Amino acid sequence: MKINLEYWRQNGPADKGHFETHTIENVDETASFLEMLDQLNEELFAEGKEPVAFDSDCREGICGQCGLVINGDPHGPEVTTTCQLHMRHFQDGDTITIEPWRSTGFPVLRDLVVDRTAFDRIVQAGGYISVNTGAAPDAHATPVAKPKADKAFEVAACIGCGACVAACPNGSAMLFTSAKVVHLGLLPQGQPERKERVVNMLAQHDAEGFGGCTNVGACAEACPKQVPLEFISMLNRDLICASV
Repeated sequence: MKINLEYWRQNGPADKGHFETHTIENVDETASFLEMLDQLNEELFAEGKEPVAFDSDCREGICGQCGLVINGDPHGPEVTTTCQLHMRHFQDGDTITIEPWRSTGFPVLRDLVVDRTAFDRIVQAGGYISVNTGAAPDAHATPVAKPKADKAFEVAACIGCGACVAACPNGSAMLFTSAKVVHLGLLPQGQPERKERVVNMLAQHDAEGFGGCTNVGACAEACPKQVPLEFISMLNRDLICASV
């Protein structure tokens, strides 16, 4: 396959940034998108140019570090992580535009790499259980209703990749924040700090510069783990209870 690339170049948060172009020949359709970027960097290096910086780790769709906006879609045309996207989803001669996540809360460090530590600070604000329960109890000591357990597992699937932020026209991280709030709020262990948790995590969300949620729904559509939009409503209910 022959692929024409338009990729983002930026030296840091203060740099304006720009697009550069490059054509790659003989791209294997069975290669992953990141393997195609590896091929791009090999060619750029051979030409004496600076390789394109992009982030990745597990390359198994688990960690979420590989997030890129591909032809305007977070993670690309398939509902999966960028590392699990394969070149067979593109056609010979296609032009592919590659950008980093776009959000005030995700400053660009270099090229396609953004700083996602804002998510870490949101979790640090309340996404944990600090109540001292003594020794670890038996797994069956505290009954959890099956529907709640299923919901908790469903929302805990969030990997914090940031696709929800990149897809949202407001740059909101409410789907991520709701995932981290609700999965603890559904379990007995998370009840003592439930009200404090939602207030603190939402305050940190706003402090990081993420936009407000207007229920567009683009976040849930882009989520590679298909976390449903309904969890934002559950977060809002917790917030109302905490406020009252």
